[in-house]
Amino acid sequence: MNQFQKILFATPLLLLTQVSFADWIKSSVATEENHTIQIRHQIHQNPELGNMEFNTSKMVQKELKSYGIEVKTGFAKTGVIGILKGAQPGPVMALRADMDALPVLEKTGLSFASKTKALYQGKEESVMHACGHDTHTAMLLSAAKILAANKDKILGTVIFVFQPAEEGAADLDSSKYGDQVGSQKMIADGALNQPKPEVMFGMHVIAGMPSGNIFYKDAAILNSADEFRIKIIGQQVHASMPWAGQDPIVSSAAVITNMQTLISRYSNLTKGMAVVSVGQISGGTVSNIIPNEVNMQGTIRTNQEDIRQNILKLLPEMVKNTALANNTKAEVELSSYAPVTYNDKTLTQLMAKSLESAAGASQLHVMGNNASASEDFAYYGKLMPSLFVFLGATPKDQDMDKAAPNHSPEFIVDDATLKTGVETHVRFVMDYPAVAQQVQSAWKVP
Repeated sequence: MNQFQKILFATPLLLLTQVSFADWIKSSVATEENHTIQIRHQIHQNPELGNMEFNTSKMVQKELKSYGIEVKTGFAKTGVIGILKGAQPGPVMALRADMDALPVLEKTGLSFASKTKALYQGKEESVMHACGHDTHTAMLLSAAKILAANKDKILGTVIFVFQPAEEGAADLDSSKYGDQVGSQKMIADGALNQPKPEVMFGMHVIAGMPSGNIFYKDAAILNSADEFRIKIIGQQVHASMPWAGQDPIVSSAAVITNMQTLISRYSNLTKGMAVVSVGQISGGTVSNIIPNEVNMQGTIRTNQEDIRQNILKLLPEMVKNTALANNTKAEVELSSYAPVTYNDKTLTQLMAKSLESAAGASQLHVMGNNASASEDFAYYGKLMPSLFVFLGATPKDQDMDKAAPNHSPEFIVDDATLKTGVETHVRFVMDYPAVAQQVQSAWKVP
């Protein structure tokens, strides 16, 4: 008899509950579907930027309290924690949703499209839920409502984590104060301390994947993300006589080229992948003056922690020495957004049946490669076994290759996919206790 069987036979009520899941979970999700969509539209029409989700936070608190769920605040400025104790003893499990929107002008033409404007880094910008966090919040609220109405069936305690500023803060320079926003700040402020969860689940809607379909994999599912800022300092001079000065533009070209060797010559690519990209560069004012300095910003992405740390170690000295070789000086700043998002292998394998139950066997897909983007959900995975999955956002009758991507002004989410997300959250909670011991005994910090 394996450990899973021992748990089941030792807990007859759990076995009985497992058998009846299909009846009450799907019917409950169907009953709440209109409510889920209504909440999603409300949030979408009234988006708020990172660290400024005051009204969204109030709405989340009001909803949770109306379900009879204990609410705690005071985390990461606008973060909310909901606590639901099941009728039976068991593990403490956490479900996470992010609440923030982006400084994007919406061009979807939806009847509930955003017309909101707000200050972002001191400038007024249009605001849009261009990454689907409105759906994340709505789906978790509906799951909370369903679980609260069925707490007599829950083994253990559920922590609902409503996190701000996953995309960074509107009122802070996240490249300098990244540890003061999002999941890092939630953790630092003790959001997960009382009670302390032993497992964390999350999901993200993604364009270009069909509505109602779930995509997952174990190990690395999202890249790490680190930013760099480089200032190349030269000596201004007339462009007709460059020998009389120090050219930071030529030097910056050499720096950009040499940084690519961090991947091609200094990274062990048998372990994983990486990319170093310069996304912004500025220097000079007119065509006939070599400027005094050039500034650039960029990002480092990788799906393997050893590669990441090697690049972070080598980049500053490479940039400084390349600049020096070109008779200039370089100043380098590094800042981290998130490590690699890892799905715990044991947890992922044992929860695969739950994903199949929520989406259906034909709509569940194992990813061959990790996604290239990044998520601050990764910090939760440093503390406990975690599982992060993708939920298709694009209507099934559309061309997936032509779907407007996340962060686009035309990004849309098919409301029909929300019910799959709600059911997935509920099944995470109802199914995890049966495999908790196996997961915890196998877990190692990634």
